[in-house]
Amino acid sequence: MQTKIVKLDAAKIDSAKIKEAAQIIDDGGLVAFPTETVYGIASRVKPDSLIKLNNLKGRDPDKYYTLHISQKTDVKKYLPKVGLKAEKLIRNGWPGPLTIVFELDDKDIKKQQAHFDKEVFEGLYKDNSIGIRCPDNPVATMLLQSTKSPVVAPSANITGQKPAVEPEQVLAYFSGQIELLLDAGPCKYKKNSSVVKIGGKGLQILRVGVYSETELEALSEIKFLFVCTGNTCRSPMAEGIFRKCWAEKLECEVDDLEKKGYKTFSAGIMDMAGLPASPESIAACAAKGIDIKAHKSGTLSEQLIKECDFIFAMSRMHRERITALSPEAVNKCVLLAEDKDIPDPIGQPQQVYDYCAELIEKAVKKRISELVI
Repeated sequence: MQTKIVKLDAAKIDSAKIKEAAQIIDDGGLVAFPTETVYGIASRVKPDSLIKLNNLKGRDPDKYYTLHISQKTDVKKYLPKVGLKAEKLIRNGWPGPLTIVFELDDKDIKKQQAHFDKEVFEGLYKDNSIGIRCPDNPVATMLLQSTKSPVVAPSANITGQKPAVEPEQVLAYFSGQIELLLDAGPCKYKKNSSVVKIGGKGLQILRVGVYSETELEALSEIKFLFVCTGNTCRSPMAEGIFRKCWAEKLECEVDDLEKKGYKTFSAGIMDMAGLPASPESIAACAAKGIDIKAHKSGTLSEQLIKECDFIFAMSRMHRERITALSPEAVNKCVLLAEDKDIPDPIGQPQQVYDYCAELIEKAVKKRISELVI
């Protein structure tokens, strides 16, 4: 076999050449193509093609390959639901040099098993998980859009050797063994994608590549914000109650939440920074086993709004102030108690604070039940 070499200009891609490459893949052939990290070898997800790919790379057939998708919304075809941290990683890291291994529970695996042909399912899912990548390269994107079959694409190298980052290296490995090479010059990063696993244990970094460990943790970090007027009564209670309930859902200690990549804040719309939580709020939380004595009030800012992923307002007035400061927050800012305001207990007897804490706890638990981890 002679490997056909098709040169492409990434700024002006010849769609006819891409369609030719896609047809080869759909017919069972192997095509080398560029991503922003390294060159990959595209294969359809069928046993004959995967055997050919294993033989080409000298790879253990028990190891599975990563699915490549053309756009991040395609992930919905392969995952019935996406958890918070996975969603954050997808939003921040795709398209880009990031491979995500998603863990699925038994119920979701059964859904996917019913959704795909047996050979496709068995080629993509292993041990209740699937690895997916959405590359940031116009040639890769167009190629993946043009195939009719799901495509896996390991790096273009023989197992144990360095991945090809230039077309000449692909040919040095596989000339005469693959049908076609899409030559768009050297890859941008010339380095492997980072690989993470998302599931019951949270974020696990399997391989540091283009993204460092610190960057990966930042890309997946989830931030919650609770807002009231002075940040001395309602929002400190909400923050403390949420942290306790969220830790219970994650089956971890409250002090471990930040290590797991979850941060919780509260703020007030009035400039009253540095004040402690009111004694009544401290007592109402203490009755629930929650310590907010160390709380110091903070003032709501546009920057804090932008940084947070979920914002819960105690009243409509607070929500209006939040969206006035940052209009783009409209889709992530909601009333904590759905369609009701949580009344301000300031200046009232302890039993009013206790009742307010009950309202907050009920609303917090409802909101947490809506969040997928």
